[in-house]
Amino acid sequence: MAFVVDEAIERYAEEHTTAPADFMVALAEETRRTLSAPQMLTGTIEGRFLELLVFAGGARRILELGTYSGYSALAMAAAIPAGGRIDTCELSEEHARFARRHIEASPHADRITIHVGPALEAVAGLAGPWDLVFIDADKPNYRAYYEAVLPKLAERGLVVVDNTLWSGRVVDESDDSEYTTAIRAFNDHVAADERAVAVMLTVRDGMTLIRRT
Repeated sequence: MAFVVDEAIERYAEEHTTAPADFMVALAEETRRTLSAPQMLTGTIEGRFLELLVFAGGARRILELGTYSGYSALAMAAAIPAGGRIDTCELSEEHARFARRHIEASPHADRITIHVGPALEAVAGLAGPWDLVFIDADKPNYRAYYEAVLPKLAERGLVVVDNTLWSGRVVDESDDSEYTTAIRAFNDHVAADERAVAVMLTVRDGMTLIRRT
Protein backbone atom coordinates (compact mmCIF):
# COMPACT_ATOMS: atom_id res chain seq x y z
CA MET A 1 0.00 0.00 0.00
CA ALA A 2 1.32 3.44 -0.97
CA PHE A 3 0.25 6.44 1.07
CA VAL A 4 -1.41 9.32 -0.77
CA VAL A 5 0.76 11.85 1.07
CA ASP A 6 4.43 12.28 0.13
CA GLU A 7 6.56 9.78 2.06
CA ALA A 8 8.77 12.45 3.61
CA ILE A 9 5.72 14.41 4.80
CA GLU A 10 4.13 11.22 6.15
CA ARG A 11 7.32 10.46 8.09
CA TYR A 12 7.50 14.05 9.42
CA ALA A 13 3.87 13.87 10.55
CA GLU A 14 4.52 10.59 12.38
CA GLU A 15 7.59 12.07 14.07
CA HIS A 16 5.40 14.90 15.37
CA THR A 17 2.57 12.66 16.55
CA THR A 18 2.62 11.41 20.16
CA ALA A 19 4.45 8.08 20.15
CA PRO A 20 2.43 4.95 20.97
CA ALA A 21 2.77 3.05 24.23
CA ASP A 22 5.39 0.30 24.43
CA PHE A 23 2.80 -2.49 24.14
CA MET A 24 1.51 -0.90 20.93
CA VAL A 25 5.03 -0.71 19.53
CA ALA A 26 5.54 -4.40 20.33
CA LEU A 27 2.22 -5.29 18.65
CA ALA A 28 3.18 -3.33 15.51
CA GLU A 29 6.63 -4.91 15.33
CA GLU A 30 5.25 -8.44 15.68
CA THR A 31 2.55 -7.69 13.10
CA ARG A 32 5.16 -6.64 10.54
CA ARG A 33 7.37 -9.61 11.37
CA THR A 34 4.82 -12.44 11.46
CA LEU A 35 1.48 -11.62 9.79
CA SER A 36 0.62 -11.54 6.13
CA ALA A 37 -0.35 -8.16 4.63
CA PRO A 38 1.42 -6.02 7.28
CA GLN A 39 0.46 -2.93 5.26
CA MET A 40 -2.97 -3.35 6.86
CA LEU A 41 -1.54 -2.21 10.19
CA THR A 42 -3.24 0.99 11.35
CA GLY A 43 -0.05 2.64 12.58
CA THR A 44 0.78 5.67 14.71
CA ILE A 45 -0.94 8.53 12.87
CA GLU A 46 -4.22 6.80 12.16
CA GLY A 47 -4.22 5.14 15.59
CA ARG A 48 -3.87 8.47 17.36
CA PHE A 49 -6.47 10.01 15.05
CA LEU A 50 -8.99 7.32 15.97
CA GLU A 51 -8.15 7.74 19.65
CA LEU A 52 -8.76 11.49 19.45
CA LEU A 53 -12.08 10.98 17.63
CA VAL A 54 -13.21 8.71 20.47
CA PHE A 55 -12.00 11.23 23.05
CA ALA A 56 -13.57 14.27 21.36
CA GLY A 57 -16.91 12.56 20.82
CA GLY A 58 -17.00 10.81 24.19
CA ALA A 59 -17.82 7.56 22.39
CA ARG A 60 -18.85 4.82 24.79
CA ARG A 61 -20.08 2.15 22.35
CA ILE A 62 -17.80 1.40 19.42
CA LEU A 63 -18.10 -1.13 16.61
CA GLU A 64 -15.11 -2.10 14.48
CA LEU A 65 -15.36 -4.17 11.29
CA GLY A 66 -11.93 -5.64 10.62
CA THR A 67 -9.79 -6.30 13.71
CA TYR A 68 -6.65 -7.50 11.93
CA SER A 69 -3.92 -7.51 14.63
CA GLY A 70 -5.87 -5.40 17.14
CA TYR A 71 -3.95 -2.13 16.84
CA SER A 72 -6.90 0.11 15.98
CA ALA A 73 -9.14 -1.43 18.64
CA LEU A 74 -6.49 -0.83 21.29
CA ALA A 75 -5.90 2.72 20.02
CA MET A 76 -9.60 3.54 20.41
CA ALA A 77 -9.88 1.72 23.74
CA ALA A 78 -7.33 4.10 25.27
CA ALA A 79 -9.86 6.95 25.07
CA ILE A 80 -13.12 5.19 25.96
CA PRO A 81 -14.81 6.54 29.11
CA ALA A 82 -15.31 4.19 32.06
CA GLY A 83 -17.89 1.55 31.24
CA GLY A 84 -17.41 1.91 27.49
CA ARG A 85 -17.08 -1.07 25.13
CA ILE A 86 -15.63 -2.01 21.75
CA ASP A 87 -17.07 -4.87 19.70
CA THR A 88 -14.61 -5.76 16.96
CA CYS A 89 -15.31 -8.26 14.16
CA GLU A 90 -12.70 -10.38 12.41
CA LEU A 91 -13.17 -13.09 9.80
CA SER A 92 -9.69 -14.64 10.10
CA GLU A 93 -9.15 -17.02 13.01
CA GLU A 94 -5.40 -16.41 12.76
CA HIS A 95 -5.76 -12.66 13.05
CA ALA A 96 -8.31 -12.97 15.85
CA ARG A 97 -5.93 -15.17 17.88
CA PHE A 98 -3.09 -12.71 17.34
CA ALA A 99 -5.24 -9.72 18.33
CA ARG A 100 -6.73 -11.50 21.35
CA ARG A 101 -3.28 -12.31 22.73
CA HIS A 102 -2.15 -8.69 22.51
CA ILE A 103 -5.44 -7.32 23.80
CA GLU A 104 -5.37 -9.63 26.82
CA ALA A 105 -1.84 -8.45 27.60
CA SER A 106 -2.84 -4.78 27.39
CA PRO A 107 -4.41 -2.46 30.00
CA HIS A 108 -7.65 -2.43 27.96
CA ALA A 109 -8.64 -6.10 27.83
CA ASP A 110 -11.89 -5.54 29.74
CA ARG A 111 -13.11 -3.03 27.13
CA ILE A 112 -12.79 -5.11 23.95
CA THR A 113 -14.74 -8.13 22.68
CA ILE A 114 -13.66 -9.92 19.49
CA HIS A 115 -16.36 -11.55 17.35
CA VAL A 116 -14.98 -14.12 14.92
CA GLY A 117 -16.91 -14.71 11.71
CA PRO A 118 -18.57 -12.72 8.90
CA ALA A 119 -18.99 -9.11 9.96
CA LEU A 120 -22.50 -8.74 8.55
CA GLU A 121 -23.69 -11.64 10.71
CA ALA A 122 -22.08 -10.08 13.77
CA VAL A 123 -23.67 -6.68 13.07
CA ALA A 124 -27.09 -8.30 12.68
CA GLY A 125 -26.72 -9.91 16.10
CA LEU A 126 -25.45 -6.84 17.93
CA ALA A 127 -27.71 -4.13 19.27
CA GLY A 128 -26.89 -0.48 18.75
CA PRO A 129 -26.80 2.36 18.97
CA TRP A 130 -23.11 2.87 18.18
CA ASP A 131 -21.33 6.12 18.98
CA LEU A 132 -18.54 5.30 16.53
CA VAL A 133 -18.19 2.65 13.83
CA PHE A 134 -14.83 1.98 12.19
CA ILE A 135 -15.04 0.11 8.87
CA ASP A 136 -11.76 -1.45 7.74
CA ALA A 137 -12.73 -4.87 6.38
CA ASP A 138 -13.00 -6.40 2.88
CA LYS A 139 -13.55 -3.63 0.37
CA PRO A 140 -16.19 -5.24 -1.90
CA ASN A 141 -18.54 -5.31 1.10
CA TYR A 142 -18.04 -1.68 2.15
CA ARG A 143 -21.47 -0.59 0.91
CA ALA A 144 -23.16 -3.53 2.65
CA TYR A 145 -21.36 -2.72 5.91
CA TYR A 146 -22.32 0.94 5.63
CA GLU A 147 -25.98 0.11 5.05
CA ALA A 148 -25.95 -2.35 7.96
CA VAL A 149 -24.50 0.06 10.52
CA LEU A 150 -26.13 3.34 9.51
CA PRO A 151 -29.54 2.49 11.05
CA LYS A 152 -27.78 1.50 14.30
CA LEU A 153 -25.76 4.70 14.57
CA ALA A 154 -26.41 6.91 17.60
CA GLU A 155 -27.95 10.34 17.00
CA ARG A 156 -24.53 12.00 17.18
CA GLY A 157 -22.64 8.91 16.05
CA LEU A 158 -19.87 8.77 13.50
CA VAL A 159 -18.90 6.21 10.86
CA VAL A 160 -15.19 6.18 9.96
CA VAL A 161 -14.20 4.30 6.81
CA ASP A 162 -10.58 3.41 6.00
CA ASN A 163 -8.73 3.10 2.67
CA THR A 164 -11.17 5.26 0.71
CA LEU A 165 -8.41 6.68 -1.50
CA TRP A 166 -6.90 3.23 -2.07
CA SER A 167 -3.32 4.45 -2.61
CA GLY A 168 -4.66 6.99 -5.10
CA ARG A 169 -5.92 4.29 -7.44
CA VAL A 170 -9.50 5.62 -7.21
CA VAL A 171 -8.51 8.41 -9.65
CA ASP A 172 -6.70 6.08 -12.06
CA GLU A 173 -9.29 5.53 -14.79
CA SER A 174 -7.31 2.60 -16.19
CA ASP A 175 -7.61 0.65 -12.92
CA ASP A 176 -10.75 -1.49 -13.11
CA SER A 177 -9.67 -4.09 -10.50
CA GLU A 178 -12.29 -5.44 -8.11
CA TYR A 179 -11.18 -3.56 -4.99
CA THR A 180 -10.61 -0.23 -6.75
CA THR A 181 -13.98 -0.46 -8.47
CA ALA A 182 -15.69 -1.37 -5.17
CA ILE A 183 -14.17 1.57 -3.31
CA ARG A 184 -15.04 4.01 -6.09
CA ALA A 185 -18.63 2.75 -6.03
CA PHE A 186 -18.77 3.06 -2.26
CA ASN A 187 -17.36 6.60 -2.33
CA ASP A 188 -19.89 7.63 -4.97
CA HIS A 189 -22.72 6.06 -2.96
CA VAL A 190 -21.82 7.98 0.20
CA ALA A 191 -21.32 11.26 -1.66
CA ALA A 192 -24.82 10.96 -3.15
CA ASP A 193 -26.51 9.73 0.04
CA GLU A 194 -28.96 12.37 1.28
CA ARG A 195 -29.05 10.59 4.66
CA ALA A 196 -25.43 11.44 5.33
CA VAL A 197 -22.86 14.23 5.63
CA ALA A 198 -19.32 13.08 4.79
CA VAL A 199 -15.78 14.37 4.55
CA MET A 200 -12.93 12.47 2.90
CA LEU A 201 -9.49 13.03 4.43
CA THR A 202 -6.03 12.37 3.01
CA VAL A 203 -4.93 10.65 6.22
CA ARG A 204 -2.73 7.63 5.47
CA ASP A 205 -4.63 5.76 2.71
CA GLY A 206 -7.72 7.95 2.84
CA MET A 207 -10.34 8.06 5.59
CA THR A 208 -13.97 9.15 5.25
CA LEU A 209 -15.94 10.46 8.23
CA ILE A 210 -19.72 10.20 7.99
CA ARG A 211 -22.65 11.31 10.14
CA ARG A 212 -26.35 11.02 9.57
CA THR A 213 -28.32 14.12 8.61
